[in-house]
Order: sequence, then C-alpha cells, then structure tokens
Amino acid sequence: MTDSAENNVCVIIAAKNASDTIGLAVASALREPEVAEVVVIDDGSVDGTAASAGLADDGSGRLIIHEFEKNRGPAAARNHAIEVSRAPLISILDADDFFFPGRFKPLLASDDWDFVADNIAFVNADTVPDAITMLDHFDPKPRFLDLVAFVEGNISKRGVRRGEIGFLKPLMRRSFLDAHGLRYNEALRLGEDYDLYVRALAKAARYKVIHSCGYGAVVRSNSLSGQHRTEDLHRLYQADRAILSAGGLSPADAAAIRRHEQHVRSRYELRRFLDIKGQSGLAAAASYALGKPTAIPAIAGGILADKTERFRKGGGVPIAHSGTNGLRYLLQAAPE
Repeated sequence: MTDSAENNVCVIIAAKNASDTIGLAVASALREPEVAEVVVIDDGSVDGTAASAGLADDGSGRLIIHEFEKNRGPAAARNHAIEVSRAPLISILDADDFFFPGRFKPLLASDDWDFVADNIAFVNADTVPDAITMLDHFDPKPRFLDLVAFVEGNISKRGVRRGEIGFLKPLMRRSFLDAHGLRYNEALRLGEDYDLYVRALAKAARYKVIHSCGYGAVVRSNSLSGQHRTEDLHRLYQADRAILSAGGLSPADAAAIRRHEQHVRSRYELRRFLDIKGQSGLAAAASYALGKPTAIPAIAGGILADKTERFRKGGGVPIAHSGTNGLRYLLQAAPE
C-alpha cells in the first residue's frame, strides 16, 4: 500500500478510570506517522481520565477527547468514536496498552485485507519502559482466518487465559464496516470484539494475520479485564444465537458458532448456579439446576473441573508463547 491518504488511521481508545495509563496509550498512538486521529472516549470516569489524556497531546491537532457523563460500555464508546472520526482505517487500542514504534508499517505493507492483525506482546507493568528492547522480531508469515478458524480460536480451554484469537486488535477498513452496516453490539460488555469480527467474517471479510508484533498488552495483577458479570455471559451466547438466526451461513460456519454458543452457555449455567448458591444457599441452587436438566452437565462438569484443577500439572496450553527475551506473545512464531 502506498503512503496516500488511504493509509490514514484513526486510533480509538475507550477508557474508564484509566488516568494512570491513558497517557502512555495516547502518546504511543500519536507517535505513529500513519495516525490521522486519536479519539479518546472517556466512558464515565471519575478519576480525571480525560484530563490525563489531554496531557499527552503533542499539539498536532490529532487528539480528540469526548466524555460520557455516564458509563455506557466499550461497545457504545467505540461506536461513538467511529461516528465522530473520519480516517479510512480504524484501530482499537485499550486504555492500559500501547503500540510499539512502527506498528502500522507492516500492517500496511499490502492491501489484500479488510481486517489485518499483528502479534501481541504481553508486558508486565513494571517492565513497560524496557519492553521495546526486549521485543522479539518475527517473520510476518501472513495467513488468513476464515470464520470457522476464528470461532474455534475463541473457544477457550481450561488453563488458558487471554489466549483467544478474539484478543487480537486488527486494523479495520471503515468502508467494509459501512458497506455492511457493521458496528459494535452495545448490549455486550464481554466479547463485543468477537461478535463484530464474526459478523464481519459472515459477510466474507478478508481477515489477515501477521506474526510481526506491534501491540503491547500490559499485564497487571489487579486487572479487571478477566472479570465479568454472569449476565455478560448470557448476552454473549444470545449474540451467537442472533448471528445464527440471521441465516446465510454455511453449514460449517453455523456449526462452529453453535459450538461457541454452547461453550459460553455452559459457562453461564455454572456461574448462574454459583450465584444462586452464594445468594440463597445450596438448596436454592439445586432447585435451579433440577429445573433446568439440560444445564446439569455444564454445572457438574464445571464444578468437577474447578475442584480438580489444583491437582493437575501443566493444566492445558500456556497463557501465551514465550519469546527469547522474556516477553510472551499471543501468536506462536519463531524469531527472525
């Protein structure tokens, strides 16, 4: 791809109570020459997130900050940013993460995609200043994901956290989103990225993945990213059902989405059982389970797995793949 206006990138940062980290995120985005806009949506923060974002402004006029009076969730924040921005390419950056220098050049090396994602390095919070010196360099080894491969990559296994393909942060073409009327599902506060990408793949999106690493995900001991409400799981499997109901899927695509729906629904049933047990006691939880016989295998299997996990060694696939300099990566690849 050439260095024309078509390369202009809008970086969207949805943030809630991220005053301690938003500055690094904004600065890393403004540093990139391909970035035409950085749109920060302060999603009902009470800690001065918007002001902290403003302190990272480089004076180029590219930083836009909007504030929501009340928290509306990441999907609504991102949709608002899409509407107020104009750049033809859209990049999502979490408020506690950052771009490595030169992130967009490998992504823009060709134009045979509607979505293109790169590898992610997981960086401990105390090593962020040194992360660039620790970064491994990987051969791009481009490949394309179809809907089945993407969905299967989001069916997590016990012992795996934050390892799903849905955690990738692709660069997206605004023209594709607009042509198919695609936006984030604002009912979701869990899996909103997964849902958008699946609906795009159902519309024949070309989703390209390269192994070069340009995105740093900061790992903190007190991170809220792995926490969610029981209702969030319910809404996520309902989103799968909505995609299935819309039709137009191949048998293989529909089967993959059904497997994901069943996987999330099993997690929901276990969480719902445990919620009732915690609130009303074991008898009430047992009554709930007996009233939903189809949920009993998920509940029993989940409880058994939780009880036995501490006795298992190596409990599944590692959280991420180790590099040569101490960083861990979402995608496995051999360094150059």
